[in-house]
Amino acid sequence: MKPNHNYMLRATAHDGLVRAFALDASDVVDELQRRHQTFPAATAALGRLSIGALLFGASLKEADHLVTLRIRADGPGGTLLASANGRGEVRGLIANPQPDIPESRDGKLNVAGVVGTRGELTVTRDLGLRQPYNGTVELVSGEIGEDLAHYLLRSEQIPSAVGIGVFVQPDGAVEAAGGYMVQLLPGVSDDVAAGIEAAIRELPHPTRLLIGGDTPEVMLGRIFGDEAFQVLGRTPVRFACPCSRDRAERAILLLGATTIREMIEAAQATGHAELKCEFCTELYHFSPGELAELRTRLSGD
Repeated sequence: MKPNHNYMLRATAHDGLVRAFALDASDVVDELQRRHQTFPAATAALGRLSIGALLFGASLKEADHLVTLRIRADGPGGTLLASANGRGEVRGLIANPQPDIPESRDGKLNVAGVVGTRGELTVTRDLGLRQPYNGTVELVSGEIGEDLAHYLLRSEQIPSAVGIGVFVQPDGAVEAAGGYMVQLLPGVSDDVAAGIEAAIRELPHPTRLLIGGDTPEVMLGRIFGDEAFQVLGRTPVRFACPCSRDRAERAILLLGATTIREMIEAAQATGHAELKCEFCTELYHFSPGELAELRTRLSGD
């Protein structure tokens, strides 16, 4: 695996009336592929959603704030979900990582074939308040980038261009993954908006830029010109899951005494019970004795 060079660039342009984000998340998506053993089109689908979560999370003000993107649609991939926090950490999952579909369509990975075209995209922002904010829109294409731009326009009234991509090698490894998001804020002139749209139309695909050696700075330079945007910050991005053995124990306790007793009986036959984190695929093993201790703890509480 390549050295970790993944990071997010945050910038503004045109006197703060345009927000822009660009990132290289190649190693992040490669780790998602290895953990979930996704087929190529599913790798691209999960990778694009995870890149989208990182882009949406770039404006979170606190490290522990969280944005979660969830797609429920009619594709064989089932539910897709990705969460990113204010530290640039992301995790994701896909219900069916190896769907039985043609891997490519029109020379490109068949992402819409994995996701489906009829369904919903839900964005949840957990900002530490009593209730998280939820917004939901219908999918427009299943290609994910277009769906994210549609969400920003419909639900948050922010005209946005979202360019994201994942390039998968024949052996399934991820060679490049990343992209950009440009948002036009109230007050931006029609001429400025038209110029940005024209520049974005001329851009090569994000994965072609990354394979060619473009950094996030170069990506934004292609859109705005090298001197026409102001860098606000750079944040490393990485795969991270907060699961732990302690959390696994708490999850077992929530199952209740009856279910734990059933787990003990099953573990006596196999030697252990197994709990799997669906996000990172980490396995936690519990012996019959450890389960009995948890049941005793539950009875004591």
